[in-house]
Amino acid sequence: MLSDQPRKLRDRRPKGVIGVGWAAFESAALGRSEHAPTANDYPDTVVRRIQVRAGGGLGWTLSALETPRQAPTPWKIVVITGAPSWAEYWAPVLAALPEDRHMVVVDRPGFALSEPQTCVPDIRIQAAAMAPLLEAAPGQKVLLVGQSYGAAIATLMAAEHPRKVSSLVLLSSFLGEFGPTSRWLVDVGERFSGVIPRDLRHAVIEVTGHTAQLAHMRRALPRLRAPVHVIHGDKDDFAPIEAVERLLAETPGLAMRFHREEGANHFLNDGPPETLVSLLEGCLPPAKPRFAWPKLRLPWLRPRRALAPMAASAPSIASPR
Repeated sequence: MLSDQPRKLRDRRPKGVIGVGWAAFESAALGRSEHAPTANDYPDTVVRRIQVRAGGGLGWTLSALETPRQAPTPWKIVVITGAPSWAEYWAPVLAALPEDRHMVVVDRPGFALSEPQTCVPDIRIQAAAMAPLLEAAPGQKVLLVGQSYGAAIATLMAAEHPRKVSSLVLLSSFLGEFGPTSRWLVDVGERFSGVIPRDLRHAVIEVTGHTAQLAHMRRALPRLRAPVHVIHGDKDDFAPIEAVERLLAETPGLAMRFHREEGANHFLNDGPPETLVSLLEGCLPPAKPRFAWPKLRLPWLRPRRALAPMAASAPSIASPR
């Protein structure tokens, strides 16, 4: 059960694109990289911020939120967020996660508390930088989740590291088609790129250059080996669900499980955390039954001492005197 303190945080956290955009302005004005620092609202036994060394020899330090666990869990859930990439907006979901799950949500390179300070528009470089997040404990499996623009990056990561990703989720995928809300935001962002906060500017740079970048995702799709689960809200006005339906029709050779979430918008992590946790749980493959050899009791293989009582109790066949 969530404590009262995390509930209050969830209630006051900004919702949707407009709320996140305003939070970016407010944080920039106050000199903060987080809108509502999670350390002020969650004990570090529930949600804590960690640092991860970037891969690809890039030398960056990435910042992420995780659910600390005392022992390795069967599944590790790695979340690659969209644009702007703020892991803190997943804090209520992290807090609602079952104890037998471990989740890591990262601030992508160029956003929030992650390095570098400049934009990293090439999603191949971002995928290489975040590859260390796929490392798991012995026997632990990884569920990789890509949200919005992060879906393309997660696809590259799964294709490049097929042995490390057991299941891939494309959540509210941005596939290059703008909805009315995103189109308006990008138009405004391009017009005022010189004065908007860094993270919003980086988000605009990413999505305006999506054509070349999403081509990398399209080429990676046929190389996927993990099961692919596509989850999309039917009220998404940022990344239209029709774009996802077209992707499914264009890639019939790729087995993808599609789930349409009725009444949901682009930000599924804005809704009840338990709902999103349940959706992600549904993307985990069922545990394989363990075959146990039957135990055969063969009397002729028993130790000799086990037969002694039987011999003592056997009737005598000696001739009577």
